[in-house]
Amino acid sequence: MDERPRIIIGGGGTGGHIFPAISIANAIMTQAPEAEILFVGAIGRMEMQRVPAAGYAIKGLPVAGLDRKNMLRNIPVIIKLLRSQYLAKKIIQEFRPSVAVGVGGYASGPILKVAQNMGIHTLIQEQNSYAGVTNRLLAKKAEKICVAYEGMERFFDKDKIMLTGNPVRQNLSDGSVSREEAIRRFQLSPEKRTILILGGSLGARSINDCLIGNLSMLRESGCQFVWQTGKYYYDEVKARVESVGDLPMVHVTDFIADMSVAYRAADLVVSRAGAGSISEFCILRKPVVLVPSPNVAEDHQTKNALALVHRQAAILVRDCDAMRLLMPTALETVNNDDLLHQLTLNIGEMALRDSANVIATEVLRLATSHKEKSYGHQ
Repeated sequence: MDERPRIIIGGGGTGGHIFPAISIANAIMTQAPEAEILFVGAIGRMEMQRVPAAGYAIKGLPVAGLDRKNMLRNIPVIIKLLRSQYLAKKIIQEFRPSVAVGVGGYASGPILKVAQNMGIHTLIQEQNSYAGVTNRLLAKKAEKICVAYEGMERFFDKDKIMLTGNPVRQNLSDGSVSREEAIRRFQLSPEKRTILILGGSLGARSINDCLIGNLSMLRESGCQFVWQTGKYYYDEVKARVESVGDLPMVHVTDFIADMSVAYRAADLVVSRAGAGSISEFCILRKPVVLVPSPNVAEDHQTKNALALVHRQAAILVRDCDAMRLLMPTALETVNNDDLLHQLTLNIGEMALRDSANVIATEVLRLATSHKEKSYGHQ
């Protein structure tokens, strides 16, 4: 009998789901090198490239998100969901997992639901401060729910909750590069305050539009900027920046491969309020201006941001106010030493460290209990 831990990790869609999932997988393999891990993602989403690049196998489901504004458009979505559940059952029958882990994203729902119906132990990693509908439903049959915020008893059975924090990319805290060297890698000056602008892996329209509309303010600010546009907006942003002449204080890129260097360079970060990003800011003690995306389920990014704002650990600019308030707020903050110091201290106090290892330990515990349950009387 093959008694190696066999673990399915389901979910993805954005870097905020994929990077924690890969971190959990890496921690599992460190603790149990004999384990076998299979990812299950959504066809056409970024996990189908990022997961194999990290060295793990992945299978895709044709699942898609609901259209919450036009319910008639959901008929094809429902058909895809039913197809995904059928394929999820085949995947589980072939792989025979001892545990299924859900990290959020489209594929997480069908694979965990089918696993639960087949008697497989499940663990949910809820990244946000406001739990989504899918995780609330899955939680009823889950063995454990790993959360990143206090007060999640309002969504889940308190006996199932573990306060673990969100796993972050393992290489983020690499301290081998100095601030000066990090800044020079972006062809900028170590003598100036540096603001890192992040819109997520796909980009953020309102943040990009704000900067495009305030290029003269960037030029005259006395600061410098590392501006990650996201792949959808890079060509447009690059053209607009070049059209106004030389802006040596602005480094524009569509994607930052080594985020540890970018964070090291930054005196202040401007970002969406995804749960994974917030966990990185907490662990790295980075002052941040958060611009929550309004285009997410149940406005959970605003709730994530407010969890920090209520502890004076971040500054919030609402998406609808970004064009008018974001750049003045960011410049005022980066030039205020006392405020930067306060934000640094307070956000650092919210950090939950070693999350990936804590979650990996629980996953392997569930795998062992499944093995005893399945084979103990044979």
